[in-house]
Amino acid sequence: MTIYILNGPNLNRLGKREPDIYGSTTLAEIEIWSRQAAGDHPIEFRQSNAEYQLVDWIHEAIDVSAAGIIINPAGLSFNSIPVLDALKMFPRPIIELHISNIHRREDIYQKSLMSRAATAVIAGLGAKGYPIAVRALLDMVKSR
Repeated sequence: MTIYILNGPNLNRLGKREPDIYGSTTLAEIEIWSRQAAGDHPIEFRQSNAEYQLVDWIHEAIDVSAAGIIINPAGLSFNSIPVLDALKMFPRPIIELHISNIHRREDIYQKSLMSRAATAVIAGLGAKGYPIAVRALLDMVKSR
């Protein structure tokens, strides 16, 4: 069963965008780390700046009975009812992931709607949060 790692708007700009907040690691490097952490377990690693695309990928994860979802919804975390509704339909573990600690950020970044659907939340570990999330999700899947 595949793990879906879904990334939202502007994460394709990692390594260039606000390195004081998000670091200098690129999304391509994060994908490599995530695949290494997964070992032989299959991963679908995707990024889109379009809300509807994330919703479609969550539906796909539901339809193929994916093992779990790791999602960094980025700016959609704080206002996307469609992404939240799609996540609520997913019957297996979901890890919401944020590179920065959203709870230490400006008020608009402190309340994620996605947390209502998430099994767990990882925030503030930087890009290294991705392989940690992969290992945690694999543990959740094995314990089910």
